[in-house]
Amino acid sequence: MIEAVCHCGAVSIAVPRAPEQVTDCNCSICRRLGALWAYYRATEVTITGVDATVAYVRHDGPNMGYLAQHHCRTCGCTTHWSSLDASVDRMGVNARMMAPEVLAQAAVRHFNGADDASFGD
Repeated sequence: MIEAVCHCGAVSIAVPRAPEQVTDCNCSICRRLGALWAYYRATEVTITGVDATVAYVRHDGPNMGYLAQHHCRTCGCTTHWSSLDASVDRMGVNARMMAPEVLAQAAVRHFNGADDASFGD
């Protein structure tokens, strides 16, 4: 089990394995967040302190209402994103919340989300 924890410790996320690859996306929000996304089935992810998070959902533009970006209410660290479509069993966990030695083992995939609205794997 791998744990991802925000700076203040109010939010922790447990995933079953270290990511082999993380995604560095340059879309309008990801480039501002500086997150490196590790993807898991939502059913594999356990979040402790979810009440300590605040969700941001974009309400305009081409991808409005697609997903919710969560950050810690106390320290502001972006922790994860979740799909707003209940049929999507996928979640992005900010791998920068994992221990540096865990993240160091992952290959970094650069995704051009600024030009590709499909937000693929």
